[in-house]
Amino acid sequence: MVKALFPGTFDPIHFGHIDIAERASRLFDEVVMAVYDKPLKSLLFTPEERMDLVKQAFKKNPKISVVGYSGLTVDFCRKVGAHVIVRGLRVFSDFELEFRMALANHRLAPDVEIVAFITSEEHTFLSSTTVREIAMLAGDVSSMVPPHVDKALKGKAVGYDGETSLPSSLRD
Repeated sequence: MVKALFPGTFDPIHFGHIDIAERASRLFDEVVMAVYDKPLKSLLFTPEERMDLVKQAFKKNPKISVVGYSGLTVDFCRKVGAHVIVRGLRVFSDFELEFRMALANHRLAPDVEIVAFITSEEHTFLSSTTVREIAMLAGDVSSMVPPHVDKALKGKAVGYDGETSLPSSLRD
């Protein structure tokens, strides 16, 4: 049985993430969506909210589970028995970052393979940052995220005053 780990902050999860996870679930016996709890960036949703949004996105796929984690991704892979890390590549600039991370992870855990999926063409522009920024400015993200995520984003945008309601990373 080959278990794969798809790590990320998923703040929020969008159709690009969902596409990669669904495709990975066709290749691997199990895909663990690993929601990182404390990245070095500002987040809109709490770890619990992000995990719930991810769980709702995959409730109909029994091959995909969702867990939260902290620390090194390769250490978490070992903890859950995953031998593969799944990553997605949207544009060429993603490759450089993902390549460096893959080399570092391979140095730390030579027994863990990194598999990169090229995003589907219709999702190349999608990033969680883009989705958050559009949603917080009252833009329509319904074509970018599932309905439950759209609703959660609208809930976060309630009371948006143009400055103080947004995390600093979204105001810059």
